[in-house]
Amino acid sequence: MQYTINVRGRLVDLSQPMVMGILNATPDSFYSGSRKQTEAEIAERANQIIAEGGRIIDVGAFSTRPGAEVVSVEEETARLKRALQIVHREQPDAIVSVDTYRPLVARRCVEEFGADIINDVSEGGLTGIVGQAIHEEGDMFETVARLGVPYILMSVQPTLEKMMMGFAEEVQRLHSLGAKDIILDPGYGFGKTLEQNYEIMKHSERLLEFGLPVLVGISRKSMIYKLLGGDPTTSLNGTTVLNTIALQKGASILRVHDVKEAVEATRLLQQF
Repeated sequence: MQYTINVRGRLVDLSQPMVMGILNATPDSFYSGSRKQTEAEIAERANQIIAEGGRIIDVGAFSTRPGAEVVSVEEETARLKRALQIVHREQPDAIVSVDTYRPLVARRCVEEFGADIINDVSEGGLTGIVGQAIHEEGDMFETVARLGVPYILMSVQPTLEKMMMGFAEEVQRLHSLGAKDIILDPGYGFGKTLEQNYEIMKHSERLLEFGLPVLVGISRKSMIYKLLGGDPTTSLNGTTVLNTIALQKGASILRVHDVKEAVEATRLLQQF
C-alpha cells in the first residue's frame, strides 16, 4: 500500500514498512530491558535505535501495563521533557513520537518539546492503564486535530468486529475535526484475551479496508510468552515471528524493543 504521512512539513513514505524503536523513560515498564532513566541511558538508546535502522523513536514516560503505578501529569511531563531534549540533542533528524494518553501532556510535548507524532494507547480516552477508566482534562481527538500532527489511534476492543466499528466512528470524528494523518493500531494486549489477540491477528488484513497505515506493537508481550512459556526476556524469537506475520498482513510500522531484528525482518520480506 502507498502511504505517506506529513511530519512537520516533511512527507514520510510508508510504502516500505519502517521500524519504531521503544524508549521508555520509566522505572516500571513490563520489559526491564527497555527502561532508560539516566541521561546516558536515554542517549545511548536513542542512538542505538537509529544505528540499527529504526526510523521513529517512541518515547514514553508512563507504563500502561496491568498494575502499573499511576504517574501524575506533572511527573509524566517532566520525564518526557527531559527525555525528548536528550533525544533531539542526540538525533536531531529522527522522527519522534510521544507515547501518552493525556491530551495536555501531548500538547506540551508537540508545542514545547518537539514531538512529531502522538501515540495514544487509550483509543481517544476510553482507557489508560489496562483495565482502568481514565478521566483527563481535554479531548485527545480535538488536541490532535488542532496540533496537526500524525496520530496513532490504538484500539482497546476485544474483537475485530468491535474494533472495526470503533475505528469507523473514530476516524470519521477525527476527519470531521480536521485531523489528517491517522495510523491505526489494533492494540494487541489491550482489553483482549490471549485467544482474542491471535484471532484479531489472523484476520488483521481487514484493517487495510480503511485505507490507512497500520502499526503493530506485539514486542515481547504476554501473548507470546503465555502461549510459549517464559517471560518478556525470552520472547524475542516469538516477537520476530509475529512481526513477520504482521508485515505479511500489511503492517506499515513495527513498534519494537529489538530494532535490529525487526529491520532485518522487513528487509527479508522485501525480497518476496
